[in-house]
Parts: sequence; structure tokens; C-alpha cells
Amino acid sequence: MSNALARLLEIAPAPSQPRDKAWSEVERTLAVELPNDYKELISVYGGSNWDDYLYILEPGCPNRHYDLLKWAEYQFRDLQDLWTFEKRPAELETEGSVVVPWATTDNGECLYWLVLPGVEPNEWTVMVNEARGPRWEHYSVSCTQFLASALTGELKSNILSSSFPLASHKFRRLSPA
Repeated sequence: MSNALARLLEIAPAPSQPRDKAWSEVERTLAVELPNDYKELISVYGGSNWDDYLYILEPGCPNRHYDLLKWAEYQFRDLQDLWTFEKRPAELETEGSVVVPWATTDNGECLYWLVLPGVEPNEWTVMVNEARGPRWEHYSVSCTQFLASALTGELKSNILSSSFPLASHKFRRLSPA
């Protein structure tokens, strides 16, 4: 278990039922291997909502609106279209670099892994994109480190809502929509 996941367990006790995933099939569909900390996060918390704002995407999420595989497909296509007329973030100028979504917000911001050629999934970092705008932020942390640090206030984003995190944290697992 990662240190960041241990911190999340202190913030919000884990639901009683862990979620198992056929990760090899998920990764085959995405055509990338996923970071181990994300797999642990999903196993413990599943697709989830944090502080009534941040939604963790899950492959095969019970709430179809937060299915990682669908988000990845749509975001890839939408970003390719967007970058025909909007400048790509500097972090994505490397040939073969892509972003893969792992979370979103109720305002429409999207959180991605920055996937660079030759960089192992456990070394991927986080990119945050504002809703309906060109601003991006880059954080040199894993997704669970980002979540734990954002919830504790150690990490501050200029893109995410100033109301996040809440003073008293709220967690809920996503259920069918």
C-alpha cells in the first residue's frame, strides 16, 4: 500500500467491500498499463466522490457517467479535435505523449495522467485542465498523492474550485445512475 493511500484511509475509512477488476482487460482496451496506486485506489474506494466535488473514474463504474474507459475514449477524441485549433500544453509537446483521464469534477475540470514515451506508469504525473478553457496545471505526483495532498490542503490548484477541499471531508462510493 502506498503512503498516499494510507493517508486517504485516515481521511476516509474504506468501504467494506473491495472491488476487483480484470486489469489486464482494462489495460488492453486502453492500450496502456495503469499505475499500481490507481489500481489500489479503485480496489479500496472504487469510483467515488470526494468532498461533493471530485469524482474518481473507475473502469466499469456502477455509475455509467464515471466509467474510465468511456472517458478515455471521449477525451482522447475531443482533445485531438481541440488541439487542431488550440495550443497543446508544453508537457505534451514530446512526440507520442498523451493524457489519460482518471478523475473529473462537478464543474467539468478533468484530471489526467501525463503519459510520456519511455516513462513507466508508476512514474506518471498529474495534469489538471480547466473546464471549457485552455489552462493546464502539471503536478509531479501520482494520482493518489495528488488526491491525498489536495484533500489535506498541502496541494493548491488554481484551476480546481476554491471550495475544495471541504473542512470536513465527505466520501461516497458511486452507485448506479
